[in-house]
Amino acid sequence: MTTITDSWNTAKKLIDDARHIVVLQAENPDGDSLGSALALEALLSEYGKEVSLYCRVIMPAHLHYMPGWDRVNDTLPKTFDLTIVVDSSVQNLFSKTFSPENVAAFQKGGMIIFDHHSSFSAEDHLDRLFTKAVTINEPAFVATGELLYKWAEATDMPLPQDACEHMTASILSDSLGLMSEGTSANTVLTVSELMKRGVSLSTLEQRRREVMHKSPEILAYKGLLLQRVEYHLEQQLALVRIPWKEIAQFSDQYNPSILVLDEMRLVDKVRLTVAIKTYPDGKLTAKLRANPNGKVAAEVAMHFGGGGHPYAAGFKVYTDDPETVIHEMVGVIGEKLREYDATRTTTEPC
Repeated sequence: MTTITDSWNTAKKLIDDARHIVVLQAENPDGDSLGSALALEALLSEYGKEVSLYCRVIMPAHLHYMPGWDRVNDTLPKTFDLTIVVDSSVQNLFSKTFSPENVAAFQKGGMIIFDHHSSFSAEDHLDRLFTKAVTINEPAFVATGELLYKWAEATDMPLPQDACEHMTASILSDSLGLMSEGTSANTVLTVSELMKRGVSLSTLEQRRREVMHKSPEILAYKGLLLQRVEYHLEQQLALVRIPWKEIAQFSDQYNPSILVLDEMRLVDKVRLTVAIKTYPDGKLTAKLRANPNGKVAAEVAMHFGGGGHPYAAGFKVYTDDPETVIHEMVGVIGEKLREYDATRTTTEPC
């Protein structure tokens, strides 16, 4: 039985007192954030609450295998009395979301943060902006969806079938199908418990595979991206650049970063992969994925105000000189890899 902490009880009390709850995702939605948001929508609705799903950006096409993705709205409701943030704790990932009027609306009510990321800048934490926020951050869980299941179970929240399915999808997404280093025995037990509640892993995987189908145009574009991969730091770093023209052309069909990051990780000697996107407003985003012998993704992202996991992280900056940012990033990656090598043991996986 999971031990109930004070913050877990406080979160339940805030929910009990609320009527209309907004579930908020950051501006880099992924399988864990969307799965967690949809799970909360299902269980809170079952609990008798009005729920609105809010994210300032459109849900990526590769997440459309989760039924309900199209209920996520990019317009904040005019009135609500509680916000629940899922799968993020840092202001940096909400630059469009936190307009002055939105911040004022969020501050009128309470806020709960459900997260599992262990690496982020304390100065950038959401509780610096929303001082009354109740933060439940449990890095022992591989996904926010796993945390939500344990919280709901411990606080006697309802667990309808659709909530269980979304929690499972969340866990499978962030654990890479239960194969990541962060997957624990308890994670596997949680998935087993969810299956006992009627979740079918094969059905979830079938939905995911159907969405992952690629058009001939996308397959050809993937080939072009792979031809453009750059190698740095004696091939320890693989980097690909994705300009706005291609983001606008292909993102509706497939996230260009997701197309190639995992392929890049399979190249000999590569320890870390990065996809850089650049936008007309000066925004530059970086999505980082690490191999077991170079798990410094979160540390690199934190240097630029982002965060994440050792294996998967990201950051966003605004700049009129992308080359300088990329040059700095390559230097930071080299430094973090050297620091990591100095602390590694010979028994760690390569």
